[in-house]
Amino acid sequence: MEHVCFLQSPIGILKIRGNNGFVTGLCLLQGEGAEAALQNQEPPCGLLSEARRQLMEYFAGKREKFDLPLAWEGTAFQQRVWKALLQIPYGETRSYADIAAGIGSPKAVRAVGQANGKNPILILVPCHRVIHKDGSIDGFACGMEVKRFLLELERKKSVS
Repeated sequence: MEHVCFLQSPIGILKIRGNNGFVTGLCLLQGEGAEAALQNQEPPCGLLSEARRQLMEYFAGKREKFDLPLAWEGTAFQQRVWKALLQIPYGETRSYADIAAGIGSPKAVRAVGQANGKNPILILVPCHRVIHKDGSIDGFACGMEVKRFLLELERKKSVS
């Protein structure tokens, strides 16, 4: 059975989904219904309560790694990309080309970008840590300001 909870975060209201003991989704809610969802939510189950706690620690600069069971649906290629994203250390970035080479498909740079954009579990599967080879950033489902915020949050913590 799917469970859902919401978290007010520095980047906005996050929707966390869980099913059968796994976190299956994390997205940023946008639009008019976001506030109402936050106000009308049921108390979260154990797993989602733990996910909220870990995310709050992350935003407070007190957590660099998440310890949550994750499950997602996607093509075999997308799943390879998402698993590779989990290997990017906190405070570091990788290029789309790095990810493509790392999964054994060095010419699939664009496909890596597309898979990155379909990541269903933002932040926990750190797609925000993927940038262009020249260091420029673009392409983030939640918007460029959110991506910059997350990269800066991690950069500040990893420097101190």
